[in-house]
Amino acid sequence: MTITSSSPATTRAGFAAIIGAPNAGKSTLVNALVGSKVSIVTQKVQTTRFPVRGIAIHGEAQIVLVDTPGIFKPRRRLDRAMVKSAWGGAEDADIVVMLIDAPAHLAVHFPAPDTKPTGADKLAVEDAETIIAGLKANNRRAILVLNKIDLLRRDNLLALADSLFKEGVFDQVFMISAEKGNGIADLMEALADKMPSGPWLYPEDQAADAPVRILAAEITREKLFLRVHEELPYACAVVTTDFKDMPDGAARIEQTIFVERDGQRAIVLGKNGQTLKWIGQRARQELMDILDRKVHLFLHVQVNERWSDDRALYAQFGLEFGE
Repeated sequence: MTITSSSPATTRAGFAAIIGAPNAGKSTLVNALVGSKVSIVTQKVQTTRFPVRGIAIHGEAQIVLVDTPGIFKPRRRLDRAMVKSAWGGAEDADIVVMLIDAPAHLAVHFPAPDTKPTGADKLAVEDAETIIAGLKANNRRAILVLNKIDLLRRDNLLALADSLFKEGVFDQVFMISAEKGNGIADLMEALADKMPSGPWLYPEDQAADAPVRILAAEITREKLFLRVHEELPYACAVVTTDFKDMPDGAARIEQTIFVERDGQRAIVLGKNGQTLKWIGQRARQELMDILDRKVHLFLHVQVNERWSDDRALYAQFGLEFGE
């Protein structure tokens, strides 16, 4: 139930940080809880680079869901900034929700006789173990959420939940499919009940807390991830360089896609510019749907081998530049 007005004496509001290993489904879960798209979703890991806040309302509770970058073993400056940002989101939240890729964990801890865990499965489990260790070190409790249950048998899930609960950092466990919507209502109810009393933090009709320039850049970056299947997306960034409201009500948006090498620029452009055209068309269409107005989108591709060392880029996304 969504309410239209409430007295601060009866309302509740707070922050719930969604943490987990890369590709556990955090962005999909945030979008499902909010009921609209506030965070980009692809099949590639490490898609989210900075905390995205989605705003959900349940009864008289407003839940600000912080979709954090996946926590993993960092290799580069950008990796370190992302992981630090994820832990920062957890430290500042009223509730921490740890999302687990259930199929990956079952493949490692409860493998079927005729199957073997993949390298991706093992990495997901290692990252999750690192997160659990971090929760213990900071004496932080969390809600355990097993995701992708539509792919598994229930008896296996119960065994997995029991083994994880024995870690001693979880208060509750939920089993969901963020993609299919299974179990989302129960999780939403629990999150709403745990929000502290107080006035809402955002207007009722606001679904996300991100500047439109950053949202536009993230939409384009998502289309880039979806279109280019090599490792290129991890070596690129999208920046909105200009955003203008036109006299006819349309939005004119200019963006630059930064890559590290000339060969990567050629990949993004594609033969006769067809790849860039595909990215632009789909980004423009989604932006029109989100902004509810006509959008003129102009994309440029620029080679800058040190874009990931640009302080201004980190500041735009609220990341700490670090060492």
